[in-house]
Amino acid sequence: MEEKITREVFDKIVELAALELEEEEAEYIRQQLNGQLAAVAELEAVPLEENTPPAAHGVPYTEQISAEARADVHNPFKQTGDILNTAPEVDERYFVTPDIPHEDLG
Repeated sequence: MEEKITREVFDKIVELAALELEEEEAEYIRQQLNGQLAAVAELEAVPLEENTPPAAHGVPYTEQISAEARADVHNPFKQTGDILNTAPEVDERYFVTPDIPHEDLG
């Protein structure tokens, strides 16, 4: 199968993500990504009957085998100051993060 993620495409992705990779790491990750795309292509090639419903996973969600859904309850953390005190820099009640260089793609 032809590699979908060429070195040129991979280098651009690494640049946009602001990653620093050694040559060996970069090539390993690129090969792994191409392997994943090849696996997806194999799965897409599996013939399915037209009436096969989509599924998030192979086990159906039924009341007989699944736990009851829990209530969606808002439970805020009470000591937010404890978390903010661990940050290197805070502005009012927000974490300050360094700018990530980017280029305008427009």
